[in-house]
Amino acid sequence: MKYLAALALAFVAGCAQMPAGPDPVRLTFPEMARFAGESPGPSTRPNAEIALDFADLAFRMESGRPLPVLTRFEGPITVRVVGQLRPENRQDLEALLRRLRNEARIDIRLTNATDANIVIESLPNRTLQRVAPNAACFVVPRVQSWTELRAARDTPLLDWATLERRDKAAIFLPSDVTAQEVRDCLHEELAQALGPLNDLYRLPDSVFNDDNMHAVLTGFDMLILRAYYAPELRSGMSERQVAERLPAILARINPSGQRPGGQIPSETSRAWINEITTALGNNASEPRRRQAAARAVAIGKSLGWTGPREGFANYAYGRLQIGNDATLSLGAFNAAGRAYAQTPATNIHAAHIALQLAAFTLISRDADATITLTTPAIEVARRHENAALMALLMMFKAEALDLKGETEAGMALRLDSLGWALYGLGDRDEVILRLNEIASLAPPPPPT
Repeated sequence: MKYLAALALAFVAGCAQMPAGPDPVRLTFPEMARFAGESPGPSTRPNAEIALDFADLAFRMESGRPLPVLTRFEGPITVRVVGQLRPENRQDLEALLRRLRNEARIDIRLTNATDANIVIESLPNRTLQRVAPNAACFVVPRVQSWTELRAARDTPLLDWATLERRDKAAIFLPSDVTAQEVRDCLHEELAQALGPLNDLYRLPDSVFNDDNMHAVLTGFDMLILRAYYAPELRSGMSERQVAERLPAILARINPSGQRPGGQIPSETSRAWINEITTALGNNASEPRRRQAAARAVAIGKSLGWTGPREGFANYAYGRLQIGNDATLSLGAFNAAGRAYAQTPATNIHAAHIALQLAAFTLISRDADATITLTTPAIEVARRHENAALMALLMMFKAEALDLKGETEAGMALRLDSLGWALYGLGDRDEVILRLNEIASLAPPPPPT
């Protein structure tokens, strides 16, 4: 569920005016840039903690409904693409499959055969929304096409809990969104087709988290998938049977995790999840969404939560206050930043907060603070392969450099951002709109 696709990037929607400053339309655009598809880095948490995460990911649905047995594909896995997949996303898919083979040790390959295990089908976004209005993309078991999906709706055929093993699945992607959105969908939905069906808000280092801070599969995610497909496990095993084998599996595949320490966060309350869902959804008024985010913050405080859930509730609240109460918005972003600064595992989360705070510092014409915020965040976004976030941070830093009189350096950085912006934000018109929005944030200096 990509709740934050718009939320994370519409940071200036409540305060921007179209500028009278430099005209980005005259910029010469390069070719679209894209990442090589490398790992953001290995998992860093202790195995004892990861084992409990594995159980919650593998034996629960997002609704909290338990799954009776472990299910996975048995044997080599084939993937077929149906419909139009842009060349850059075809390359993204090939890079993802390489990572799955190399990091998760899963035997998975592309095929043109009609009997592929997993079919990836692209459709217009409005078509997908008629079936799943709150999801940017999704995966279902047992069917192989959109026609089969529509015929099987509201039947047990699509119920993951009725599976004893996985043989067929279909992933449905939007064909008319940005290249990065398609890439992100490929990562999340293929991972769920192969393994965990749950998302956990407590996870700091995973795409299996509805906060959507991570754009691509992490080292933790690959470790979970490698454990999922370990030879010691098989479809049909109970949670107890898996739990008995998992410590030895993790010791074998992740020896660096064999150490004490780590914390097991408490279960995420359904009340908190409901408030977050309301805050990020489109089915409530703006005041109701702000109230829901505030309640999520309060619930987290009452339960003593720190880390990803504390940060995310404040992030959502701060975002929803943009255009309504700038003081509350800034306070919430600062609280989120403090929560995310507690561990390197949430560096990418902190980079999202840096983007929000940079809007405030640029409005204040504080060039040095804007550069201090954006410089490390750009490299974090690059390491985590988030082109949209990286391009926007680069645009902010370019404006700050202009404020300092370093216009050549600002223009060079702005030009460097364009290829990434095409991948992450869409076409040239959208990129120009973002450049203009950011340029509008810094008011002109007072007359002397």
